[in-house]
Amino acid sequence: MISRKSLSMGFDYDVIVIGCGVGGHGAALHARANGLKTAVLTGKDVGGTCVNRGCVPSKALLAAAGRVREMQDSTHLKSFGISVNGVQYDRQSVANHASQLANKVKLNLESSLKAQGCDIIDSKGSITSKPHEVFIESENKVITASNIILAPGSVPFVPRGVTVDEKTVFTSDGGLKLEFIPQYAAIIGSGYIGLEFSDVYTALGTEVTLIEAADILMPGFDPEIRRLAERLLIKPRPIDFRTGVFASEVTPGIPGVKPVTIKMIDAKTKQHVETLEVDACLVATGRAPNTQGLGLDKASIETDRGFIVVDEHMQVLTKKEGGSLVPGLYAIGDVNGKLMLAHAASAQGISAVENIIGKPHVVNHNAIPAACFTHPEVAFVGLSEEQAKAKAQSEGFTLGKSIGHFRANSKALAELEGDGIAKVLFNKETEEILGVHIIGIHAADLIQECANAIAAKTTVRQLAFMVHTHPTLSEVLDAAFKGAVGMNAH
Repeated sequence: MISRKSLSMGFDYDVIVIGCGVGGHGAALHARANGLKTAVLTGKDVGGTCVNRGCVPSKALLAAAGRVREMQDSTHLKSFGISVNGVQYDRQSVANHASQLANKVKLNLESSLKAQGCDIIDSKGSITSKPHEVFIESENKVITASNIILAPGSVPFVPRGVTVDEKTVFTSDGGLKLEFIPQYAAIIGSGYIGLEFSDVYTALGTEVTLIEAADILMPGFDPEIRRLAERLLIKPRPIDFRTGVFASEVTPGIPGVKPVTIKMIDAKTKQHVETLEVDACLVATGRAPNTQGLGLDKASIETDRGFIVVDEHMQVLTKKEGGSLVPGLYAIGDVNGKLMLAHAASAQGISAVENIIGKPHVVNHNAIPAACFTHPEVAFVGLSEEQAKAKAQSEGFTLGKSIGHFRANSKALAELEGDGIAKVLFNKETEEILGVHIIGIHAADLIQECANAIAAKTTVRQLAFMVHTHPTLSEVLDAAFKGAVGMNAH
């Protein structure tokens, strides 16, 4: 551990972190690595959404569901020379796998904080009207710090008219408990969460209807990837969809007794178009910043659409337009709305600490990748093709595009997983990489090379001359890199 003079000069701590999700945890560890006296207020939720109700348990469900799907695909298995006589799964055991994994990771996070000498305060906390103060709710007392990092995360966003009971109408919080497998389920929203749950449910035998307010499914995806995802993830499965509609009223049911009712209206005319009756409904309409009870009003801090406004160094501003910096106060993760991903929160937490210790640092959010863990996976980093075209037009450069195909990759063919592409978008003049989009087996792992390249400003030509292991899936990217500069991949 780095030995350094304490910043606390008259304060109880150098750094107090409010919130202990992936972002708060990362900030606390980095503070301790730099010799800062650090306390973490966990809110009795070590690990936050990601570990307890999000990324981690959902991956456990997807892993189990993916194996069920693969073993049910007799044609796929027959091509390997394998046959099975039926596939069975135990719902409760699948659910237990998810909850046990979450608990294990949660304990690991807590242990790492203790091992590094962080003071763990198992309570919610809030700021006060006085700078550098934190009120500990459970102890009804105030502690102080030279610097405070707000990391309270987010909560599921539930639209007006939707009644959630977390039993038959549930957010991802309730859905991850997998308390029953519905015969017919509706999923409101076709983003990452909606797609991943559709992957789980259809593998386990559920028919699904996706309800999307936009005119197209997966509106946040690159258009080319979106079309391929619809062909691979929607059309072959028991999934239908409604686009351009709002779920204006959702009423819970009783499993096996009364259905969930979903009234839908046209997104433009607001006229009623259809009422669905389903066994269960997942509300996957995004997330909202978790600022309730944080004390922002006491410190005269105004939010922007609910998000805390920060500068590029993660320091809090009193308001969006014409606001001033709040001394010693930082906000990271979902609560600032810059990029609502767990690993982005962790990067922001580390960046905040760097700025606290006098090492100016700015997170390059354009180099942070995202992934959807369906079967096959979808991943991307940087600009979509639409965004890249707009940038090329406004800045006057020529946009380049190169595609590598999984169907031409030996490892993918060995796995009988030849569906998918890797698309590289780049500036033809400078050969700078602008964005990469992948759909295919292990896309979430493959994207990291591209994220690192954008962060390090590695050009597509430099990547084309780097050696990729044969035979591996990374050669799909190698083919795209080489194609970008007129080379041929063997």
